[in-house]
Amino acid sequence: MQTTIRIIGIDPGLRRTGWGIIETLGNSLRFVASGTVTSDGDMDLASRLCQLHDGLAEVVHSYQPHEAAVEQTFVNKDATATLKLGQARGIAMLVPARAGLRVAEYAPNAVKKAVIGVGHGEKQQIHMMLKVLMPKAEFKGNDAADALAIAICHAHNRLSVTSRLAALMG
Repeated sequence: MQTTIRIIGIDPGLRRTGWGIIETLGNSLRFVASGTVTSDGDMDLASRLCQLHDGLAEVVHSYQPHEAAVEQTFVNKDATATLKLGQARGIAMLVPARAGLRVAEYAPNAVKKAVIGVGHGEKQQIHMMLKVLMPKAEFKGNDAADALAIAICHAHNRLSVTSRLAALMG
């Protein structure tokens, strides 16, 4: 008997961390919720990281996901911005891990490939495919949409891993 698995996808960012929650049962996906946790750019870095932590902790507490997926950081030309993104990503991984969830990580092009079929694509293509895969999905902004795409990527990957394990075991 299959059980429904609730997955939170997290798109880390220091200004805006997107989150998206889906449920998966076999091959079917169901939209649960999405949103963005923001930090106050006028505050010091430690306070902003606390805002992200507290906001994500509230989401995890409210929706009780079973598994989490976080987008891997890409390195850009600005080392300071990359470091700050890495710190926000640390919060994005810490919150679900502290809640006892397994946290998977996915590269941005793996997420795009899982959702739109190719590793390189535009934000609009992701938005359109989210609506195709989950017609009831609601998301405001790219951060929440990206987080839903990360959750879908994990749903697809966990299904293939489970299938391979089942085949190996018997």
